[in-house]
Amino acid sequence: MLLTRASEYALLSLILMSKQSHPEDVDTLSKRLDISRSFLAKVLQSLSREGVLNSYKGVKGGFALAKKPEDISLKQVIEIVEKKPIIVFECSRDIATCPSGKGSFCLIWPFLNKFQHKVDEFFTNLTLKDII
Repeated sequence: MLLTRASEYALLSLILMSKQSHPEDVDTLSKRLDISRSFLAKVLQSLSREGVLNSYKGVKGGFALAKKPEDISLKQVIEIVEKKPIIVFECSRDIATCPSGKGSFCLIWPFLNKFQHKVDEFFTNLTLKDII
């Protein structure tokens, strides 16, 4: 499982937005976080399309949380910006995707699947409020 800069930027931006009572524009956020404006804009637009953020146009526009911090799970945020599920190993969710072709004969799959469930539970239950 690899979390990229997209996840990092999303989480940092959400933390900053959670402390504001007004929408934050991309320019301000990118300067405060010292990150690429264009990349951050794509990350925030993804979160807006999926209902994590509200997007406002105009002079006082920008982005603001669409939900309370306790209602935003890190699993949701990470999977939106990474554009794929959080997985420990390719086969950890489904033994049929085993890259070695061992399938039901794989001796470590039960461990990997159990680990995957723990990771899913951890990120599902960890909310933006928890990291603020």
